[in-house]
Amino acid sequence: MTEPMNRALLPAGLRDVLPGKAAFEAAVVQSLLGCFSAHGYDRVKPPLLEFEESLLAGAGTDLVAQTFRVMDPVTQRMMGMRADMTVQVARIAATRLAREPRPLRLSYAGDVLRVKGSQLRPDRQFIQAGLELIGPDTAEADAEVIRIAAEALSRIGVPQVCVDLTLPPLAPLILGAAGLSDAEKRAARHALDHKDAAEVAALPASVAPVLGRLLAVCGPFDAAFPMLEAIDLPPAAAAGRDRLAAVAARLRALAPEIALSLDAVENRGFEYHTGVCFTFFAPGWRNHLGRGGRYGGLAGQEPAAGASLYLHSLIGILPKPAPAARVLVPLSEVSRACLEALQAQGFVTVAAVAAAADWAAEAQRLGCTHFLKDGHPCPVVG
Repeated sequence: MTEPMNRALLPAGLRDVLPGKAAFEAAVVQSLLGCFSAHGYDRVKPPLLEFEESLLAGAGTDLVAQTFRVMDPVTQRMMGMRADMTVQVARIAATRLAREPRPLRLSYAGDVLRVKGSQLRPDRQFIQAGLELIGPDTAEADAEVIRIAAEALSRIGVPQVCVDLTLPPLAPLILGAAGLSDAEKRAARHALDHKDAAEVAALPASVAPVLGRLLAVCGPFDAAFPMLEAIDLPPAAAAGRDRLAAVAARLRALAPEIALSLDAVENRGFEYHTGVCFTFFAPGWRNHLGRGGRYGGLAGQEPAAGASLYLHSLIGILPKPAPAARVLVPLSEVSRACLEALQAQGFVTVAAVAAAADWAAEAQRLGCTHFLKDGHPCPVVG
C-alpha cells in the first residue's frame, strides 16, 4: 500500500517563505529597487517563461544546463523558465526598447529557477535583483554599475561591501595569441579554474610561465595589480588590463569605502561576459552576495554592464528588523476610524472576528504585543 504523501514536502532546493521572512524579503527588494531608481534605473518586469529559442539565444546559451524546459500546450513549442534575468533584460533592450536613447538604464527583481543549486547554496529558486547599463562601453559605465550596486548593499545593512574584480577574457586572449590547440586551451582553462600551479607548469612552454605568474595575481587590489602590470601581455590582453585599471581608479575616486580585491584568473560564473567582471562579498560570509560585469559588444550584440544581487544570500547576513507592535482590537471597538488611527501611530492592527472572555489572553495567544481597552493600547504582560 502506498504511503500518503507529506504535503509539506517540497522538491530539493525549493522552500516556503513563511511570515516575517517573506515580509523582510519584500522590504529588502523594495530598498534595492529604490536605490536603483534613485540613480535613474527604470524597472522592467520580464515574464517567468519564454520560448526557449529567445531565452537561450546569445548570452543565454551558457544557461542551457540550468534551465527548466516545458512544452507550451497552446503553441506546442518548447518554453524555458528563466534561470537568470540579465538575458531577459538584454532581450527587452534589443527589441522593445531598441529605439530608446542610450545609455539605457534598467532594473529588475524577480524569482529565478535553476536545475541545480550549489554545495554552498542549495536553493534552486531565489529572488534576483539587479541593474543593467546598456549602450556605453566605457570604464565609467563599468564603475557606475559596481558603485550603485555596492551603495544598494550598504543601504540595506551590509556592514562592509567587498568587490573582487576579475577579467575573464584575459586568459583566453593569452591562449589565443599563443596559437594553442583547442585541447591545450581546455587543459589550460581547467588548470586555471582549479588554481593548480603544478598543472599550469605542465602546460606548453609558450604559455606556462605567463599563466603561472597570472595565477599568483590574487588578493587586495593594491598589492595584486602591480603583479599583473609586470606581466608582458599580448596587445588585446594588455588593453583589458588597462580597462581594469581605469575601472578601479574610477571606483577609488567615487567610492573609496569599497574594499577592492583582484583575482586575475577567475572565470566560473562569467561564461558570457566579455570584459571587467566583479563579485560582491561581505567579511565573514562565505557566500557571495551578487556578481556581474561587462557583456555583449561582440558579433553585433549591444555592449552592456550589469550587476545581479541574490536575496537568499543577503537575508542570511542582514540585521533582522524588530517586529512591529501589534494591537488586538476587540469587537466592540473595531471601526475604520479606530483602525486607521492606530495604524497612524505605527501599530499593526489585528481586528477581532469573535468575542473573547479575556482580551489580554487572546492578544497573547495571537502574538499581539498590545490589546485595545477603552480606546487605548495596553501592553500584553507575560
